[in-house]
Amino acid sequence: MTARIGVVTFPGSLDDRDTQRAIRLAGAEPVALWHKDKDLKQVDAVVLPGGFSYGDYLRAGAISRFSPVMETVIEQAKSGMPVLGICNGFQILTEAHLLPGGMLGNDHLHFICRDQKLRVENAETSWTADYESGQEIHIPLKNMDGRYVADERTLDMLEAEGRVAFRYVDFNPNGSLRDIAGITNEAGNVVGLMPHPEHAVEPLIGSGRTDGLPFFTSILKKLVNA
Repeated sequence: MTARIGVVTFPGSLDDRDTQRAIRLAGAEPVALWHKDKDLKQVDAVVLPGGFSYGDYLRAGAISRFSPVMETVIEQAKSGMPVLGICNGFQILTEAHLLPGGMLGNDHLHFICRDQKLRVENAETSWTADYESGQEIHIPLKNMDGRYVADERTLDMLEAEGRVAFRYVDFNPNGSLRDIAGITNEAGNVVGLMPHPEHAVEPLIGSGRTDGLPFFTSILKKLVNA
């Protein structure tokens, strides 16, 4: 039976179709989910894609966090359903308190778009198992509000519990504290990151690399072997 992975579309989502394509390339079935619909259509996992949901008004992800679909996503995530938040999706996950900390504007106050080197810090989550700990990868990055922040106690907790999933290497593009590019929850089923793995799944488009494809093969293997 083919694994079904839902991709939520919010008003202002930009990368939902790209994410669906990445899921299909990995061998799973992408399922389109609408922000106003609480029904997750019996999917096995959910991706909150990148974009500028609700125009980033109030604060990036702050309005989307209250979309009807998020009520079900939060409930299912707390019950163990794998959830991945990419860029704006990561912002939504912090606003929903599924992941700690928050996102602020880039320290240089400009939108940034570049191929970004990352180091995989945790290869044991539902979304990173096809990587190796310490592996360096290149993933496209594009954001305006990508600066990850948290208080020192939270940062120390994330470090001590191995919950920093990805870290920026060579260059911190937005001023994120401790070079954090992505984190996971304690159970490892919820992961958020600012770079866009869905733009690095085919050699002919995007970055020209396939460094992002293991996100989607990781979750497929997790679901198939569950």
